[in-house]
Amino acid sequence: QVQLEESGGGAVQAGGSLRLSCAASGNYYSMAWFRQAPGKDREGFAAIDYETRTTYADSVKGRFTISKDNAENTLYLQMDSLKPEDTAMYYCAATYSRIHIRFLREARMYNVWGQGTQVTVSS
Repeated sequence: QVQLEESGGGAVQAGGSLRLSCAASGNYYSMAWFRQAPGKDREGFAAIDYETRTTYADSVKGRFTISKDNAENTLYLQMDSLKPEDTAMYYCAATYSRIHIRFLREARMYNVWGQGTQVTVSS
């Protein structure tokens, strides 16, 4: 059974927008978006908890917006003003655990992961 399934990735020019979705099989308390580019470490850049408290990495703050539809068990990521350095595989992650917002973007906190969706931004 697929527990998390991302969609919405694709190729876009710099300055463009994309909206990613992550359909979840359960109503997870904490969810996050991670990304990993070739040769780089995985980055937890946006996260949200059940009370819709959010946290962002500086690299995406002001450009990306994370949101969650608890009724539909779906996580979203609106990405605007995309840059070539945003090119990466994007993953959603989830856990039923409550995580302090300080740790909400740390990969070690999550035990359910999607397969990823590729985002490519050309200059």
